[in-house]
Amino acid sequence: MRRARTVLLAAVVVLPLTGAHALAAAPPQQPVFADGEAQPVYDPADAVREKVFVRVPIDSDRDGKDDEMRAEVLRLRATDQGLKSPVLFRISPYFGGGQRPPKHNVDVELYVPGGPRRVDRRDVPDAGPEKDPRVAAALGSPSPRDIPEHIDEKYYLARGYALVYADSLGTGESTGCPNSGGRNETIGARSVVDWLNGRTTARDINNKPSIASWTTGKTAMTGLSYNGTLPNAVASTGVKGLEAIVPMAAITSWYDYYRAGGAVVAPGTYQGEDADWLATRVNSRADREICKPFLNELTQQQDRLTGDYNPFWDERNYLNDANKVRAATLIAHGLNDWNVKPKQAAQWYSALKANRVPVKIWWHRHEHGDPINVRKEAWQKELNRWFTRYLFGHQNNVEAEPRVTIQREDNTWVNEADWPTPGSSDVSLHPQPGGGLALRPARGVEKLTDDASKKAEQLIALPSSENRLAYATPAAKQALRISGSIKAELKLSFDRPAANVTALLVDRAPDGTAKVITRGWADPQNRLRLDRTEPVKPGEQYSLTVELQPMDHLLPVGDKLELVLLSSDRDYTLRPKPGTGVAVTLDHSRLVLPVLGGKAGFVAAFGA
Repeated sequence: MRRARTVLLAAVVVLPLTGAHALAAAPPQQPVFADGEAQPVYDPADAVREKVFVRVPIDSDRDGKDDEMRAEVLRLRATDQGLKSPVLFRISPYFGGGQRPPKHNVDVELYVPGGPRRVDRRDVPDAGPEKDPRVAAALGSPSPRDIPEHIDEKYYLARGYALVYADSLGTGESTGCPNSGGRNETIGARSVVDWLNGRTTARDINNKPSIASWTTGKTAMTGLSYNGTLPNAVASTGVKGLEAIVPMAAITSWYDYYRAGGAVVAPGTYQGEDADWLATRVNSRADREICKPFLNELTQQQDRLTGDYNPFWDERNYLNDANKVRAATLIAHGLNDWNVKPKQAAQWYSALKANRVPVKIWWHRHEHGDPINVRKEAWQKELNRWFTRYLFGHQNNVEAEPRVTIQREDNTWVNEADWPTPGSSDVSLHPQPGGGLALRPARGVEKLTDDASKKAEQLIALPSSENRLAYATPAAKQALRISGSIKAELKLSFDRPAANVTALLVDRAPDGTAKVITRGWADPQNRLRLDRTEPVKPGEQYSLTVELQPMDHLLPVGDKLELVLLSSDRDYTLRPKPGTGVAVTLDHSRLVLPVLGGKAGFVAAFGA
């Protein structure tokens, strides 16, 4: 009887233990897919947050130690029970705040080879708004967290993704020094991808090794502005494990952010900034004085004097390594973004397409912003399908869908096979004496006088001005679509050895009001090469090509298309004293315009 009772008790004890063991061994919920998208099957509140410091194999602050990147991990608790999550990685130089350094003086004379050397100083107080709108756009809504919660954080956790945030080098809790998109920042950001794939080490807040055993290693980088530029930089290294990037309003060549055609040019509304200013602006590490010598070197290397392309800018040109990119790329950019201008997205799209990288682009008609603020549900769906395909590996055929989504002027959205729109081709238009713009060339020489005190928008609003030349088509009899890259090929002479050259493409309504469609700038000293300054002799004629920003614009019936030429562009170029004379030889000058339907499309709109 006693033996039987013992056996019975043992059975009672064993049964609950066996049940608990079976419960613990149950596999975690795996991601679920429907209609080509990861579905919300997880509780985003049931998550683990941890801080790590990732080793970076460089010493950019020159303190004798490898740099470290501070990263915050947000992952589902199910990853402690065996779930493996892919990662959405967001890196920013803005999480740690920043400084308000003085800006460069732009009211200066232009460089003349062999002339007096201009002393270039950053001594203009930053009079901009207290909160930089670029930072606000990149970070999203305010949050009590050290690293702000992204608007779609819970959306992705619920679908099985993990999120990683990081301070870029020299910012927040990361060591090292910022350098405006250079090699060091690229390696720093890449190191987080390496850690997620077991190729570098990290420590936790207790200085114990931290291994990312909870992830598949498949990573996507996303972000807006500077936060979207770093994904382009990392992708250009070809790092394994970076399966997708989503650069929004992002830089692909830093030269094209701070220069144009050899001219020193500002991002829209940010006159006086340059690469050295931005690196100082974001240097928010606690002991930031250690970076001062390094930041001072940037001032010399960027060469604000000549505006020439040089090794400093070449290091920051990710197009050089577009052939290394393996990450599927979904680009988003505003056609009216004059901070990070449309060329940045257009040239990246073209380069990746040429290298057979899976690529798609969303063009919206807003300024410097995230499409989630323009078309939230459709953009979230697009992103989830992109990540479902390239992070989870679920075959949803997204790569076979139309490559282009574009917002039209009436705010409707259309999908197209490619960009520029198929069926567009270049048309050459020639300025006419007295202000016409037509298919046939015409003889003549017309002149303007520079006055940088006047804004371009002021000059185009005037019926006439000695400070600009304007050439217009007749009113359109039918709508005309312009899609692609635009250039003005000009024959010019100058009465001084230095000048700015600005070209605008303008849409003028029947009531006379005008809107700048796109614009471009060039320095005639760089007429032959971007990396070489060639002297300008007063009175001698030179051929100069001004590349305007790529654009997609539908000119309405009744509107006129205008080419406007001026010298300095107050809001963008350096601003020398007024008085430089510019002469335009009309029969050797033309506007090259990508038009849907080509020459036939132009004739249908305006006549021959």
